[in-house]
Amino acid sequence: MSTAEQVRPEVTGEQARRAHGKAARERAPLADLGNWNPATRGHDALATVLSQESIRQTDLLPIRHSRMAASPWTYYRGAAAVAAADLGSRPHSGLNVQLCGDAHVLNFGLWATPERSLAFDLRDFDETLPGPFEWDVARLVASIVVLARDTGVAPAVAEQAVAACLLAYRKRMSGYTTANQLDIWYDLVKVEEFLSVFSRSDRKRGSVGIAKKAQKRTSAGAARKLTEVVDGRLRITEEPPIRRHLKDGVAESVYTAYRQSLQEDRRQLLDRFTPVDGVQQIVGVGSVGMRVYLVLLNGPNQHDPLFLQIKQAGPSVYEPFCGASTHTNHGQRVVTGKRLIQSATDIFVGWTTAGGNDYYVRQFRDMKVIADGAILAPRLVEFATACGGVLARAHARTGDPIAIDAYIGKGRKFDEALGAFALAYADQTEADHRQFADAVAGNTISSAVGGIGPLE
Repeated sequence: MSTAEQVRPEVTGEQARRAHGKAARERAPLADLGNWNPATRGHDALATVLSQESIRQTDLLPIRHSRMAASPWTYYRGAAAVAAADLGSRPHSGLNVQLCGDAHVLNFGLWATPERSLAFDLRDFDETLPGPFEWDVARLVASIVVLARDTGVAPAVAEQAVAACLLAYRKRMSGYTTANQLDIWYDLVKVEEFLSVFSRSDRKRGSVGIAKKAQKRTSAGAARKLTEVVDGRLRITEEPPIRRHLKDGVAESVYTAYRQSLQEDRRQLLDRFTPVDGVQQIVGVGSVGMRVYLVLLNGPNQHDPLFLQIKQAGPSVYEPFCGASTHTNHGQRVVTGKRLIQSATDIFVGWTTAGGNDYYVRQFRDMKVIADGAILAPRLVEFATACGGVLARAHARTGDPIAIDAYIGKGRKFDEALGAFALAYADQTEADHRQFADAVAGNTISSAVGGIGPLE
C-alpha cells in the first residue's frame, strides 16, 4: 500500500461502496483481527525501539530508556514503532483513512478551537499517515487494557471499557453513513458532548475542573509558571535537563523559517509578537531524544506572552508498511495529518527544516486539558466511550464510512476479535516491557535515575 493512494474512496454509489467494504473481509476476515501470534511478528521489539534512535539526541536517550522501562504502560506509550511493525505483520482491510498512528487512550484530550471553545479530540500526530482504519482501533483498545492493568482496574471493567469503545466507534461510524460530507467535516465534539457520557456527579465536577485547568493552561498561565525577569527581560526558567538554555541558536533559526509556512493572515498576527527567549525541553515518552524547543514571544503590550513549541519530526513508524509519505518534510506530514484528523486546529501550526532536521510548530498549552491514568481509572468505561466516538469521526473525515461500516457488519465478530486482540497484545506488551526493563537493569542500554521529571 502506498500513501500515494487516495485516502478517499475510489468507488462511487452506496451499493458499490458497501460491496467494497464487504470485499475487504476477504483480505482481512473479521475473526482474524483477534489473532496474535508472537512467532510471526517478524522483528525483535527491543531492536525496533533502538532502531529509532539514530536521529535522536544521544545525551537524552538515557531519559527515554528510563521512562519506557518504568512500567508496561510507559513502555506502550514509547513503543509506537513496535506496534506499527506488529500491525504491519498482519493482513489488513485496505480501507484507508488518515491514521493518527498513535491512538492510545491518553492521546485524546481537550483544547481550544480557534473560536476559543473547548473540543475533545485526538492530540498527537507524530506518526500520522494514510493506512488501514483498524490499526488505529487496535492500538486504542489495546491501550485501554494496558492502562487498566497499570492502574489496578479490574479485568472485567477493562473488558467492559474495550467493549464500550468499540460500540461507540461502530455507532458513530454507522451514523456517518447517511451524513453529508460537510456535516462530517464540521462535526465537533464540544466539551458538553464529551461530558455527557459521564455520570451526573462527574459531569458537574468535571465541568468545573476542566474550566479551571483550561484557564491555567494558556500562554499567560505558562508565563506565570515558567518565566522570570532577568536584567529587565522576561526569561524562561531552567530546570535541567527538562528545560535548559542552549547556545546553538537552533530554536531561533527554526522559528524564523517556520514563519513562512503560515497563511498570510496568521503570519501577520505572529508578527505582532517578538521572540524574547528559547529553551530546549524534554516531553513525553516516545518523543524523548527528538529535539524539542520552547520559544517565548511577547506582544506589544509587554504582558502579552505567546509560547510556541517546536518539535522535531522524523519518518512515521508506519512508512515501512504503508509506503513513504508524499510529503518530503515530515513536519508538513504531521501538520497535514493534524488538519485532516482534527475538527479544529491551532491557528499557529506550521513546519520547516533547519540543521538537517524537519520540525513542526504549534502553540504550547493552548487550553490543553489531558487526564492522567489515575484520574481516568475509575471512569475508564466512560472515557473509552468518548475516545471510540471521536476516533470514528476522525476516520470518517478521510475514509469511507459506508465501506468501513459494511466491513464491520453487525459488529459482534468485530468486537469479539478486537477485544481478544486487546487482551493478547496487552500480554505481549508486558513481555516486551520485561525485555526492555531487563536490558536497562543489565546496563545493556543506558538509563537515567528515576526517568527525570514528569511526563507531559
